[in-house]
Amino acid sequence: MQQREHTPKSGFHPNPRRWVLWSYDTLIYAFVALFILVIYPSHLDRLNPPLAAVHILVSYGCIVAARMAAKVYSQIWRYAGAKEYIRLLAADAAAAAAFILLRFFFPRTITFVRAVSLFTLNLLACIAIRLLYQWVYQNRTSGGRIERAALKLLRGLTGAVFADEQAAPGNPRVKIAIIGAGSVGAMLADELLQNPKATYEPVCFVDIDREKVGREVYGIPVLPNGEGLHERLLAREVQEVVFALPNTSNEKRAELYKIYEGFGYKIKAYDYPTLDESGRRHIRDFAVEDLLFRSATQFLDEKTMAWYRGKNVLITGGGGSIGSELARQIARCGPARLVILDVYENGAYDIQQELRTRYGDELNLRVEIASVCDREGLEKILREHTPDIVLHAAAHKHVPLMERNVCEAVNNNVFGTLNLVEACEKYGVKRFIMVSTDKAVNPTNVMGATKRLCEMIVQSRQSAVTTYCATRFGNVLGSNGSVIPLFKRQIAAGGPVTITDKRIVRYFMTIPEASQLVMTSGAMAQRGELYVLDMGKPVKILDLAENMIRLSGLQPYRDIDIVETGLRPGEKLYEELLIKTEELDKTDSDMIFVERDKPLSQAEIDEKLAVLREALATQSNRAVREALMRVVPTYHTPEEVNRRAVEAEEMRAAQG
Repeated sequence: MQQREHTPKSGFHPNPRRWVLWSYDTLIYAFVALFILVIYPSHLDRLNPPLAAVHILVSYGCIVAARMAAKVYSQIWRYAGAKEYIRLLAADAAAAAAFILLRFFFPRTITFVRAVSLFTLNLLACIAIRLLYQWVYQNRTSGGRIERAALKLLRGLTGAVFADEQAAPGNPRVKIAIIGAGSVGAMLADELLQNPKATYEPVCFVDIDREKVGREVYGIPVLPNGEGLHERLLAREVQEVVFALPNTSNEKRAELYKIYEGFGYKIKAYDYPTLDESGRRHIRDFAVEDLLFRSATQFLDEKTMAWYRGKNVLITGGGGSIGSELARQIARCGPARLVILDVYENGAYDIQQELRTRYGDELNLRVEIASVCDREGLEKILREHTPDIVLHAAAHKHVPLMERNVCEAVNNNVFGTLNLVEACEKYGVKRFIMVSTDKAVNPTNVMGATKRLCEMIVQSRQSAVTTYCATRFGNVLGSNGSVIPLFKRQIAAGGPVTITDKRIVRYFMTIPEASQLVMTSGAMAQRGELYVLDMGKPVKILDLAENMIRLSGLQPYRDIDIVETGLRPGEKLYEELLIKTEELDKTDSDMIFVERDKPLSQAEIDEKLAVLREALATQSNRAVREALMRVVPTYHTPEEVNRRAVEAEEMRAAQG
């Protein structure tokens, strides 16, 4: 059995460098005490040697006792900050107070002023040697003549040797300008200066605050953000810029991005308080999310998380991009049971392994492989797991593929949803939450039309057992079939980047945002609501493609070409989130709204479904498409909608 290592509780630890520091503190005190108590006093108040020795020993004892109690010698002074210096100051103040009280017990007691001077000069000298040590440590790799001399002196006096005194040979640092001389930028500069193995070397800050411009932070100059900035950056050989602006508005970030991208610099971002997987802040590449210049919104609060806590939750399409993120977010809430259902086993397996690794036995996780088209299979799963909440993310979503597979789109999206809706009511599910899409608004394709019909089914459903709702949002960054991964692959392959039409615009959001919106709106639901997110300004896909090429260190049309391939079947130039003729209500969230159009009766829904069943029986894509256009009145051809695109509010917003 191994013995546990014993750690002393006092301020002294068996570390040679701490003993060296204590020795220098003792020498400093001896010199100061001799000066104050023996050498400096006049012949009228000079203490005799025995009495002076007593005062020196007593005052020294007070200092050592106070510093030990405050664990002053347990500090690593190369990393010391205000807290450590305040601890030293407090310890010496306590020691001084103790000595001033004790001095009355000795004959010919020294004056109060002389006692204070003794402790003050000693404290000042001790702080000075610690600050000098820190300065030498922080500048040990700078290569300056003064720094090298100070390092040699420190090594000679203390024997201190730093393993990383020299930067890695053949690996010069990247010189960066930090945009923003606030607390976050200063924190970044401090971390880089204290790490000789850091990849980056801060050479200047850039800020608009007049009180900061012209001054220095950690010896680094703060430059004004204005005319002549590029020349000043060139003079300092800046290679990259890092945004350290966590609280800057999206409009200002967009403006700054254009300025520095125009200078030809590679742009990075310093996340705060965002942390990487190791729990440390980090410099990262300027990401696709940053290109949208739209702040990611956190919807989940404790109230919403508590609503899911302790419940049995089933997610259809749980192996997909949205479904798997829903699983991650639900797992955070502490459900009684989480069931992932998907027809595609690879995706379901991946999220299963991820959640098992993260939560182990703390999460009651089940995975079921089944299709929503299999009514009997669905009922068996619901009967076995008795979910309280069903999140329905399973659907065929790829627009061009569904244009060629109309029967499958209707069968899976419409009748698969119907199967699940009816099974939920049969087996007592309390809440059914469907994931919808902006393509369901005035659809121009089969996928959008099927999702619009699913919304009608959910809105019309009346049940004393189950509460139904649907949530609609735009394109999701990084999801399967998203344009972003396609652009990344095309850029990595050397191009060209292909877009269907240079005029096309889309709404975007992140996968966590989309998932949290679904969960939040689901917790709000009362009966048949259709929830919509305020997604801000739509994004022009051409601008997105050009910026992604620039972020890769290349120039569009010079290094990577952008090719227009023509609109795909069923594709329109813009997407809408709201049906403009319907009433829009606010919710408790400023970002979530409710469309409240009059729901259809169950008889009307049954009639529409009968039309589709009859068409499906023919197994003719054309017949099913025509039937879909009859049962979804807002379904129009893309040609009809695209002719009027120039007048659309979304197109004008993206251009602005």
